Amino acid sequence: MFVNPVGEMEGNYMAFTNDTIMAAWRRAGGKCECERYSHSHGTRRCNKSLIWDYRGKDRFYGSWEAHHKTAVSVGGSDALSN
Repeated sequence: MFVNPVGEMEGNYMAFTNDTIMAAWRRAGGKCECERYSHSHGTRRCNKSLIWDYRGKDRFYGSWEAHHKTAVSVGGSDALSN
């Protein structure tokens, strides 16, 4: 699981527990963990500052959502490690 800016929902249902989301937030230090090549930061971690209260709020600076590294539909889990 990683935290990253809102806007790229892939149609996958997000079933993370609140505890898992909070653990990912703490691990990330309130920074985006996205490493997608298609984004402007290439393959290194984005590190954009995120705002906890803006989770799920699109179009705000610091907005974010939790995403699976591997979609559940292709074998991923809802664990913190994914």
